Amino acid sequence: MPHGYEVAVEWTGNRGTGTSAYREYGRTNLVRAAGKPDLPGSADKPFFGDADRWNPEELVVAALSQCHLLSYLHVAVRNGVVVTAYTDTATGALAVDADGAGRLTEVDLHPVVTLEDESQRALADSLHEEAHRLCFIANSVNFPVRVEPTVRVA
Repeated sequence: MPHGYEVAVEWTGNRGTGTSAYREYGRTNLVRAAGKPDLPGSADKPFFGDADRWNPEELVVAALSQCHLLSYLHVAVRNGVVVTAYTDTATGALAVDADGAGRLTEVDLHPVVTLEDESQRALADSLHEEAHRLCFIANSVNFPVRVEPTVRVA
C-alpha cells in the first residue's frame, strides 16, 4: 500500500536583492508540514549557511537514525524484547567534488539499547540486522549505512 508525504519548503534568505550575487543571499529556509512545528533549515556552514539551523545532510543522517530506532523498537516488541531506553549518536560523511557536486558517502549509527533483562542481550543485539533490513530510509539511499550497536542492561 503506497503512503504519501507532503512537505513545503520556503526560502527565507532574500536579503533584499535576491540572488544578485552568490554571497548576497541567505540559505535560510523553513520546512513545513501540516500540523507540525516549522523546522528551520539552511545550508551547512561551509556552504554559507547558518550553523544554528538544520542542514539537509544532518536531516538525512537524522532520518536514518530515527528510522533505525523505530524499526528496532518494532522488531523488539515482535520478539518479546523489553527495551527501556535507546539513544544513538549517528555520523555521516560528505564528499564534495571540485565542481561543487557532492554526495553522502556513508552513515554510521551507534545505537545504545538498554534492556530490562540480561537474558535477552544476545537476541536484542541480533535484532539490529532485521531492523536495518526493514528501515525504509536505509533502503532508499545509495551509500553504506553501518550499525554499530551497544546493548546494556538496566
